[in-house]
Amino acid sequence: MNVLLIGSGGREDALAQALARSPRLDRLWAAPGNPGIARVATCVALDVADHGSVIAFCRAEAIDFVVVGPEGPLVAGIVDALAAVGIAAFGPSAAAARLEGSKGFTKDICARWAIPTAAYGRFSDREAALAHLDRVGAPIVVKADGLAAGKGVTVAETLADARAAVVDCFSGAFGAAGAEVVIEEMLIGEEASFFALCDGDTALAFASAQDHKRAFDGDRGPNTGGMGAYSPAPVMTEAMSERVMAEIIRPTVAAMKAEGCPFKGVLFAGLMIGADGPKLIEYNTRFGDPETQVMLARLDGDLLDLLIATADGTLASRAVRLADTAALTVVMATRGYPGTYAKGSEIRGIAAAEALPGVTVHHAGTARDGDRLVAAGGRVLNVTARGASVGEAAARAYAGVEAIDWPDGFCRRDIGRRAIERESAAPLAGPGSAA
Repeated sequence: MNVLLIGSGGREDALAQALARSPRLDRLWAAPGNPGIARVATCVALDVADHGSVIAFCRAEAIDFVVVGPEGPLVAGIVDALAAVGIAAFGPSAAAARLEGSKGFTKDICARWAIPTAAYGRFSDREAALAHLDRVGAPIVVKADGLAAGKGVTVAETLADARAAVVDCFSGAFGAAGAEVVIEEMLIGEEASFFALCDGDTALAFASAQDHKRAFDGDRGPNTGGMGAYSPAPVMTEAMSERVMAEIIRPTVAAMKAEGCPFKGVLFAGLMIGADGPKLIEYNTRFGDPETQVMLARLDGDLLDLLIATADGTLASRAVRLADTAALTVVMATRGYPGTYAKGSEIRGIAAAEALPGVTVHHAGTARDGDRLVAAGGRVLNVTARGASVGEAAARAYAGVEAIDWPDGFCRRDIGRRAIERESAAPLAGPGSAA
């Protein structure tokens, strides 16, 4: 089977490495890919926003299956375009991808189908939004409705901050994504990420993870795309995972089918686990980054087979098998990220890091400059390791970090701290049962 993987980040590097292990795979292509992905795939410079070019490439190279990594192409309808010409793909239709593309759409689905989430309001008028804030006060959460590259959410501790966030949205700070605003109550509890494969009818629990959004140790500094993650999330016990499936995931799958836009792909539920159980913060409609790196490190089975079953509606006959181990990844970023940073600094020592037991280095923002590997983005490397515990996985991952020679990079030094403190009382096995 010939497969095309769309994307270029650390998530796609992890997907590529897992896909390459499938006995069903003949040849793997990536568009555009990166130097890490190039170890197992042929990288091609395709404009994935040009659906015609992607279709032409698939026909020319006899591509049997397309795996879409990032959210942008999904919301833009690439799966619909491929389906229209008979090319199978992993990922939701544009109509189903609204679960990520419009926060207001998701909140309305939750309200109509009694899916537990935060109380909210939707506003397309600035003054109405500001008046609502004056009524409800702070703390409060303000979200740009559309895709804003992870930057459209403000957790406002004060009314002044909340009002400023609303003004930013309606002033064009997030482009079209901020034309509508969702304002919701602040949930209290512990956050977790939960992933389930869905084929329109069946939902299959995949894995749980917890990530670290803040740039610096102690959860300080600005929000980022993620500075590290570990799997499983200790708060997601078997009982809590089943509650999430029963109260959130399965009702969402049923709702989407009933409303005429069945969901096929991966549902990435951002959750708050509070005293009264799980509540949905938001949905993403693709694998997370860097959560994918740690979840796939634990996967004991054929990822390609699972993705194909998701696309063709046969998940009920499949099972997700996870190793009874932990995995942890440390993101190495360019100094200055998530603010202004320079590109082009040389990176050495990746081979030395990967020679360590249980360590894999995923490329997230690298490029080749002749024989040199250089930084080409903000989040540049993901140093991932498996271990019998989160503590062991962390020790191995940080040993990998130390083996990498990159003076212009930095990382957090406390990834997994909370899990390490409590893991003696937490099960390591994750979810993996069919709906």
